[in-house]
Amino acid sequence: MARPVELLLLRTIENLGIVGDIVKVRAGYARNYLLPHALAETPTPEKIEELKDARTKAQANLNAQRATREATIQRLDGYTLKLVRSCNDQGLLYGSTTQRDISDALVAVGFPVDMRAVRLATPFRRVGSYACTIQFDRDLKVDITINVAADRQLESVMRAQDDDAAAEAAAIEEAKAAKAEASAEGADGEKKAAKPKKGKKAAASA
Repeated sequence: MARPVELLLLRTIENLGIVGDIVKVRAGYARNYLLPHALAETPTPEKIEELKDARTKAQANLNAQRATREATIQRLDGYTLKLVRSCNDQGLLYGSTTQRDISDALVAVGFPVDMRAVRLATPFRRVGSYACTIQFDRDLKVDITINVAADRQLESVMRAQDDDAAAEAAAIEEAKAAKAEASAEGADGEKKAAKPKKGKKAAASA
């Protein structure tokens, strides 16, 4: 197995290092990608000194990005994002909802979230509520709720609402009937109680 090689980064590469960093990488990665694309070279004291200022600026930018991401994670805690999508009457979307859709929607409401930070197990293909993880780094992540709503009233929802309305109306009518029956029974009982008994009437005459 080839030993790792040590290279000086000429540009900042995500998940590897910033410009001016000395990193160890696999020989194949160095040979096939970093070196041919002029992203790194063999470190020398002269080149390290030349990139010193660039590295300082890159580190400052990295710190600022970290602070922005930490603030974004705090703001996203407990957040629900609503997406309105076209679908059929059964709630099946005409086209799935992807990381790009979620990223664009978050950016539109003021959250700087790149598509790569949106973690989905599978794209959303139906209306409903879903959990979604936003992760900038291993220690910078948060779960949010994605509410995928239809762009119109669904036939299945309308049927359910009609059924609920019919059931509610039937329950009201049943309650009215029960109340009327109870009132009638109460009136009959009062009439019977008010009618004098023959035995007591005879005793009074005597």
